[in-house]
Amino acid sequence: MIVPLTRQKFEQLIPLIATGPQYKYYWGRFPDFLQRLLISVVAVAVIFVMKVILGLELGLIVFITGLIGALYWLWGPVFWASLRNSKYRRYKYSGFLRGRVLDYWISEELIGKQETVDNKGDLVIVENREKRISLEIGDDTGFTTEYKAPLRVAYKVIARGQRAEMLVMSNRPDLSMIEEISDVYIPSRDLWVSDYPCVQRDFFTEVSSRLRRNEEDERPRRRRRRVES
Repeated sequence: MIVPLTRQKFEQLIPLIATGPQYKYYWGRFPDFLQRLLISVVAVAVIFVMKVILGLELGLIVFITGLIGALYWLWGPVFWASLRNSKYRRYKYSGFLRGRVLDYWISEELIGKQETVDNKGDLVIVENREKRISLEIGDDTGFTTEYKAPLRVAYKVIARGQRAEMLVMSNRPDLSMIEEISDVYIPSRDLWVSDYPCVQRDFFTEVSSRLRRNEEDERPRRRRRRVES
């Protein structure tokens, strides 16, 4: 079942500015930090050459631009996460999918290649592979979708038939064509299956709990209608 969401709720679920988990995601590993630090060092070096060696008078705009570049190692993750969020927020309509895990499987995918030289001086290409889990999620209407994420030890509790929830996004008011999905939440295990932490998780779980309470309140009413009929 897909429950349509208002634009206000959608923007609360996917914030404009990066959240803490999103910042951590784009902070990356040590090589990612070194890459950002190198860009910052280059920015400082350019300003130094222009000011000290060439003796140029730098205006306020150039100084501020250089300062921003020097701090790229710090604010870079905020920029990239916010940019990714904006790609989700460009969709006009959204819904809250309440489905189940229809199937899951483990695969190994190529995520990059590195060129190195062995002891004999020969060029060797090393493939970096990563184990990933794929979830097939579906609901009672026949809608199905697939989500992939890096494999984690915590995912060993996943089983077929478990309730699974996510956001779906579309540019059609009736959500007849789903163009994007978020990471997956499994309420029974309080578990997120995630590559990029797309949604504001505390607000997502609040919406999830509210929908479950509404469903539980609706069940007795349905039973009474059947008895009365």
